Amino acid sequence: MAAKVAPSSIIVGSHVWVEDPEEAWIDGEASEINGEEVIINCTSEKTVVAKITNVYPKDPEFPSCGVEDMTKLAYLHEPGVLQNLRCRFDINEIYTYTGSILIAVNPFRRLPHLYDSHMMEQYKGAAFGELSPHPFAVADTAYRQMINERISQAILVSGESGAGKTESTKMLMRYLAFMGGRNSNDGERSVEQKVLESNPVLEAFGNAKTVRNNNSSRFGKFVEIQFDQGGRISGAAIRTYLLERSRVCQVSDPERNYHCFYMLCAAPPEDVEKYKLGNPRTFHYLNQSNFYELDGVDDSKEYLVTRTAMDVVGISQAEQDAIFRVVAAILHLGNVEFAKGQDSDAAEPKDDKSRFHLKTAAELFMCDEKSLEDSLCKRVIVTRDESITKTLDPDTAALSRDALAKIVYSKLFDWLVEKINISIGQDPESKFLIGVLDIYGFESFKTNSFEQFCINLTNEKLQQHFNQHVFKMEQEEYTKEEIDWSYIEFVDNQDILDLIEKKPGGIIALLDEACMFPRSTHETFAQKLYQTFKDHKRFSKPKLARTDFTICHYAGDVTYQTELFLDKNKDYVVPEHQALLGASECSFVSSLFPPSPEESSKSTKFSSIGSRFKQQLQALLETLSSTEPHYIRCVKPNNALKPAIFENSNILQQLRCGGVMEAIRISCAGFPSRKMFREFIGRFAILAPEVLQGSYNEVTACKKILEKGNLIGYQIGKTKVFLRAGQMAELDARRTEVLGRSATIIQRKVRTYLGRKHFILLRLSAIQIQALCRGQVTRYQYEKLRREAACLKIQKHSRQFLARKAYKKLCFSAVSIQAGMRGMSARHELLFRKRRRAATIIQSQCRRFLARLHYLRLKKAAIATQCAWRARVARKELRQLKMAAKETGALQEAKSKLEKEVEELTWRLQLEKRMRMDLEESKNQENSKLQSALQKLQLEFQETKELLIKEREAAKIMAEETKDLLMKEHEAAKNVAEQVPVIQNVPVIDDELMNKLSAENEQLKALVSSLEQKIDETERKYEETNKLSEERLKQALDAESKIIELKTAMQSLEERILDMETEDQILRQQALLSAPSRKMSDSFQQAQLGSGPSKRFGREDSKLRRSQIERQQENVDTLIKCVSQNFGFSQEKPVAAFTIYKCLLHWKSFEAEKTSVFDRLISMIGSALEDQDNNDHMVYWLSNTSALLFLLQSSLKTPGSSAAHKPPAPSTSFFSRMTQSFRSSSANLPVGIVRQVEAKYPALLFKQQLTAYVEKIFGIIRDNLKKELSPLISSCIQVPRTSKGTAFKTSEESESDSSPDPASHWQSIIDLLLRRECCTFGNGEYIKSGLAELELWCGEVKQEYAGSSWDELKHTRQAVGFLVIHQKSRITYDEITTDLCTVLSVQQLYRICTLYRDDNYNTQSVSPDVIASMKHLMTDDSEEDGSSFLLDDDLSIPFSVEDISTSMKVNEFQDVKPAAELMENPAFQFLQE
Repeated sequence: MAAKVAPSSIIVGSHVWVEDPEEAWIDGEASEINGEEVIINCTSEKTVVAKITNVYPKDPEFPSCGVEDMTKLAYLHEPGVLQNLRCRFDINEIYTYTGSILIAVNPFRRLPHLYDSHMMEQYKGAAFGELSPHPFAVADTAYRQMINERISQAILVSGESGAGKTESTKMLMRYLAFMGGRNSNDGERSVEQKVLESNPVLEAFGNAKTVRNNNSSRFGKFVEIQFDQGGRISGAAIRTYLLERSRVCQVSDPERNYHCFYMLCAAPPEDVEKYKLGNPRTFHYLNQSNFYELDGVDDSKEYLVTRTAMDVVGISQAEQDAIFRVVAAILHLGNVEFAKGQDSDAAEPKDDKSRFHLKTAAELFMCDEKSLEDSLCKRVIVTRDESITKTLDPDTAALSRDALAKIVYSKLFDWLVEKINISIGQDPESKFLIGVLDIYGFESFKTNSFEQFCINLTNEKLQQHFNQHVFKMEQEEYTKEEIDWSYIEFVDNQDILDLIEKKPGGIIALLDEACMFPRSTHETFAQKLYQTFKDHKRFSKPKLARTDFTICHYAGDVTYQTELFLDKNKDYVVPEHQALLGASECSFVSSLFPPSPEESSKSTKFSSIGSRFKQQLQALLETLSSTEPHYIRCVKPNNALKPAIFENSNILQQLRCGGVMEAIRISCAGFPSRKMFREFIGRFAILAPEVLQGSYNEVTACKKILEKGNLIGYQIGKTKVFLRAGQMAELDARRTEVLGRSATIIQRKVRTYLGRKHFILLRLSAIQIQALCRGQVTRYQYEKLRREAACLKIQKHSRQFLARKAYKKLCFSAVSIQAGMRGMSARHELLFRKRRRAATIIQSQCRRFLARLHYLRLKKAAIATQCAWRARVARKELRQLKMAAKETGALQEAKSKLEKEVEELTWRLQLEKRMRMDLEESKNQENSKLQSALQKLQLEFQETKELLIKEREAAKIMAEETKDLLMKEHEAAKNVAEQVPVIQNVPVIDDELMNKLSAENEQLKALVSSLEQKIDETERKYEETNKLSEERLKQALDAESKIIELKTAMQSLEERILDMETEDQILRQQALLSAPSRKMSDSFQQAQLGSGPSKRFGREDSKLRRSQIERQQENVDTLIKCVSQNFGFSQEKPVAAFTIYKCLLHWKSFEAEKTSVFDRLISMIGSALEDQDNNDHMVYWLSNTSALLFLLQSSLKTPGSSAAHKPPAPSTSFFSRMTQSFRSSSANLPVGIVRQVEAKYPALLFKQQLTAYVEKIFGIIRDNLKKELSPLISSCIQVPRTSKGTAFKTSEESESDSSPDPASHWQSIIDLLLRRECCTFGNGEYIKSGLAELELWCGEVKQEYAGSSWDELKHTRQAVGFLVIHQKSRITYDEITTDLCTVLSVQQLYRICTLYRDDNYNTQSVSPDVIASMKHLMTDDSEEDGSSFLLDDDLSIPFSVEDISTSMKVNEFQDVKPAAELMENPAFQFLQE
């Protein structure tokens, strides 16, 4: 950390930084200083009291966008660095310099403008620091130094997991390829491409999930980019260091093992079966952690990507199979468990499962199973004389198994790296290189084991190398500026490195020593550490821990847990393993273990992972020491891995771990504050104003300013002023004092000017006010004289007016008094008569009230007596039922008997229904025959009657003619008698004709009488048939009513059984509770002795209960019978629904646990819906069901979750509900229209069934309307199929037509929507003309007739507009969707485009690319049939239960009157309330 500033530099009003537990550092202003404490008003509106030594000054002139190089900060300390990084991060400036070190903050977003080729061109050849900070600048500097100085370079990219190291490495390699890339041959990949293509393979076998990153590299990677003499890339190589071998066998939760194991378990089924793998949870090396899958990562896809990457880097299919065979063998090897064998100290596979995995591992290694088992369970000790075979115990055998797994995986990883280097191609003649190091950063978790110990040792080594480089850069800066720096001390971390790796006596040496002794444990190892390093300042023991130890690293204290240190450090080199796998039949496995002279001896050698780790680390540092280093520190702004989030504490921790704070500490040990001469004079010239007036040069002016400040220890270089820690704050404090004094003088002068200006303004205002006041006084006196003269006149006229007014008032008063007296006497008389009449009415009402009150008291007393008696009878029946409840077998037999009777009656009912149907069919047939015979008889009778009438008319005419003839003869005879002597003649009558007519008349009468007899007989038979059918119908109805009664009886019986079981449980619980108490047992015995009278009361109680149940059933029957009729509406609301709701609410059926009322109502509604063809009937029941559903929705509330699991209380029985209902009815309590009730399951089920009936009735009505409209629509769409030339007319032809059909255009539109063959260019023109006439009509008529019809045709208008376009093949899909057809869906556009044809002009449809894009966008469920509508028809119910609830209001039912028939019934008197 930077050196503390002098307390004198902090004064009142200074801008400072103070520590905060949440934000790390917050800024504020010092408001008060009390000795060693300072009170700070923070910008976050809180006040902080802190010690003055813990406060840092803040630069008030800090630029809002920050500075590119933090060595240019006025104050180089933690809050200043943090503020600069945050300001640059907020404006997407993610790169910042600290001298030659580049700090990269991961933005977690793509910034492509920072990495394009134009940006690389800008940084090409630019001096370091000339342009904005960038990885390209670091890479360009390394490349230029390599070319100019002929020295190999190294770029060290460090940071914790997720900080962006890999991306920074890719950017560096891109720029190096841009600068030194060689034009590759056709089809040949460049070197940098080969390096990048190898990343998936290395990540699969070397990366794993850690606590902070899902893809953390568990090895160090040093990529060597090799160059030739001309600066061109000639080769490359990947050097890997420090692979975390212990992770193969031991994984901590919630981390994962290496990715390749999980990829192989998720491989295709044929690979899984070939390697005999399965779920990762079944393998010991993987199930030590509970984390198996990564979010957003598919291991099966990653497996295929890895196989593809292996193909790219040149690994053949045979080698790939061998690699994954080895990986699978390691997994199977981990599942081999050991147990004690026949000998106590011998180990053997534990069970068959372990033997199976051992056999599978041997098959995959292609070695002998017995040899593999011996290599794990036995050791050969070679002596001078002989070889001794020693058996191992189970624990040692498990260690041998883990050692084999680790050595095999390590050899496999080394083989992969070597194979990748061969594929990339190295240049052995290359003289220099640029290396890019990507290695894990400093780690500190809640649980830190051996892996974190090794990783932090690596970072300590790299930090020492980094500190030396930073100190060297500081020396170069001081040498460049020619200042004295010999007294600067350099802080080194060599003591920590000696603590860890010193030999002998270091932690690693003690760990190796402990691993060599078989009986050593982590407790003994920890005690050895405590004894050895108890006085070391970097080593400490936690207070509450027994085996933990803490090391004070450069980045902070880290506490390590030693439980697994010994196991993870052991790495035996077993000759049996070498010999076994070296003799494998698989050439790949045998190549991993080549024979060597060192391993020829048959003895086990101990190998330490820590020692090998230290050796590899030393080799890495030797490589880095031979190069010129450059540093990039990657920083992760937040642990959430999201953009625009900057966590201060997290950033500071990473800066400390990355060594940035250490570099600042080194810089602060010298001269942390540096200013160019011009900047220094511009900021502090106010301390010595004479430097601005005289002819001083920059160096002399700076010296004058520093001498005025009385500073010592500073240095003046060639271009900069170098200040010690705290001197910049001291100069700022003095500058603040000078500015404060100057501000005081300026304030004094300004206040003097403002005071004099205010005085002059006041004096001028006073003179103006005096003049105005004097004029006002004069005007006031003149006005007073005028008012006196006016008052005299006003008084004269006022007195005259008042006298006249008083006279008129007296006259009016006299007249008013007389009228009032007369009216008062009349009103007194009227009031007397009214009171007398009212007294008479009151007396009559009072007497009636007293009589009614007496009657009500008597009625109440009678009801109370009845209730008491009924209660007594009910209790008596209850006791009888308790006795009968013990005989459950009888009840079950009765129940089964009733069920059999119900089944028998059901069968009989079905038989009766079948007989009834047969009877009705036969009756219909007989009726039809009788009716046809009757019609024939009626026709014959009619014909006979007409014939008779005709014959009667003919006889009548003949009789008249005969009479006329006789009259004529009589007259002629009379004339002759008058002329001639009288001769008596007898008139002649045709008796035959008369007899014949009479006989025919008689025959006709007989025929008519026979026909009338046949008609009477037919009518009699018809009446007998009707009577018989009515009797059978009555029998069927009686049988159905009996079934309903039996069901009701069964339900009541079940309710009785439920009540008896509940009460029996209550009695048993009371008996169990009273058993321990002797007094309670005595009282219980007394209660048993006195149970004689209660038995009698129980029988009476049962009778009362049966009467109540029967009465309730009668009420329900009455309600069902009544509401099944059509009562119509009251106040536009259905009467039946309101009546049902009032009855259910009064009977408390919604709160019942079990009731049959709802089932009967549902059955009644279902029977009412049998006549589905009658729309009026269906609409009536739709209004009733929807209104009842609304009332239920307003009243019912679902019971709580706690009440849903409680058993039904005794008060919820049918009898108690009836008594409560009668009590509520007798008390005459006012009840509102809708009351919230706690609904039980039957009520909620009834509500769901009612909702289903509403939807069913609506669907029936809709289907009926469709059936009625379909013939009309089908008749409308029958467009006559005329010839092709006249099938569709243009607008001119339609105008010239003499009798145009107004429905023709609509028929064409519907034809277009329904017929596949009408999607043509000609039809489009025809419909377009019709739409034009429709638009003209909509513009001429009023809004009330046209409405929104034109807008509703927008789908048709756009479809027709698309059909009549000529050049459809040139239109793109975006033009169709954005300009032409904005409201049509993709499915509709696709159907129009695919069905379109043009018989007139042979124009083409849209291009195949447009159709392909439409087909790609369509989903499977949007594909329509070829003959369906162009626009979809929504067949769903267009409303919901909530819509019903919002469409009505409870107040609308206020004046609804229930059914009049029920109100006359005494049991339904509550409907009148």
